[in-house]
Amino acid sequence: MADLSCSFLGIKSPNPFWLASAPPTDKEYNVRRAFEAGWGGVVWKTLGSEGPPVVNVNGPRYGVIHGADRRVLGINNLELITDRSLEVNLREMAAVKRDYPDRALIASIMVPCEEEAWKAILPRVEETGADGIELNFGCPHGMAERGMGAAVGQVPEYIEMVTRWCKKYCSLPVIVKLTPNITDIRMPAEAAHRGGADAVSLINTINSITSVNLDLFSPEPVIDGKGSHGGYCGPAVKPIALNMVAEIARNPVTANLPISGIGGITSWRDAAEFIALGAGNVQVCTAAMTYGFKIVQEMIAGLSHYLDEKGLASVEDLVGRAVPNVTDWKYLNLNYVTKAEINQEDCINCGRCYAVCEDTSHQAIAVTSDRVYSVKEDECVACNLCVDVCPVDCISMRELAHGEVDLRTGKKVADYANWTTHPNNPGATAAE
Repeated sequence: MADLSCSFLGIKSPNPFWLASAPPTDKEYNVRRAFEAGWGGVVWKTLGSEGPPVVNVNGPRYGVIHGADRRVLGINNLELITDRSLEVNLREMAAVKRDYPDRALIASIMVPCEEEAWKAILPRVEETGADGIELNFGCPHGMAERGMGAAVGQVPEYIEMVTRWCKKYCSLPVIVKLTPNITDIRMPAEAAHRGGADAVSLINTINSITSVNLDLFSPEPVIDGKGSHGGYCGPAVKPIALNMVAEIARNPVTANLPISGIGGITSWRDAAEFIALGAGNVQVCTAAMTYGFKIVQEMIAGLSHYLDEKGLASVEDLVGRAVPNVTDWKYLNLNYVTKAEINQEDCINCGRCYAVCEDTSHQAIAVTSDRVYSVKEDECVACNLCVDVCPVDCISMRELAHGEVDLRTGKKVADYANWTTHPNNPGATAAE
């Protein structure tokens, strides 16, 4: 069987599945339950300094987007960093690490953007026996208004500065948690790299308002008639997270910077996708909050089976395998041609493919009087929309063979041995 054990920055864990810094990791009781369920590590909910106490709202803290079947697609949370004292958190962290020495325990930290504040807290965190620290530069609500969280993560100069402080005053591996609320994720990642970060983790939550109460005319969740933006997470943010992970992994400046992948991971397949795009491990939150800690057992079993099927001996063998195939649009092969094809035996004649193609695409599907649908190849541009909306998965895309005539253009499909340097490729000069 494949080896799921993980060594991320030299931090060992029995599998690559860690719980992200969030409500599920706020106290010793939860973390012990998580480790008993099988999680390989946890990032303890973000610690603050011993200044004014953190006070969370006592009304609803979560706004949720549901799918048609009531599955949770995304959660918008208003919760702040831990509202439990630093002393209590540190004591509990030390007890957990003592009893579970084979599991990864990372301390997430957020204090004011002042050198003395970081200098004061770091030695106390080290005393717990924690394996590393994660700098929370991503929280988009509450703390950002106080000059912390995303307020730091959106300014590369601050990221570099604070990271340098932490490397100066702490001997533990430093992971910088990045905010997605920024135009180009490569800039903060490069700043973390310049500051000496050992790794980055991403993404943190996305600024959002999930819904508006149309009776109270207030954003949800409603706190005494008012609402606020919060941090959005869950399956809905996964595509954004995957792209940002890939951007860092394929950026020459940060290509060798280890990545802990976060963002909507609900299954082993999600985790495998993050790892294939360069993540050395993954962090999970919403799935645990939706289904409980034991969901990790399905993730472990599924990833193990997948690696065995692929003949991969370890998680490390999967890391980054998809990165070489992520490219810019200008390097895509414009001579690669596919056409939609309907399997008539499986078709239920619902007409959804016809409706969307006729109304919003290229009028490439024909229908007979007795509701039999077929593809007009001379009109099909291979947009794939019919495949995406088909409820029974009876439509596929057929690749035209080299030399086969594309009826839409009347031209043969070209056979170029090296598209990246072919003169017809608009990106060829840059590629060379």
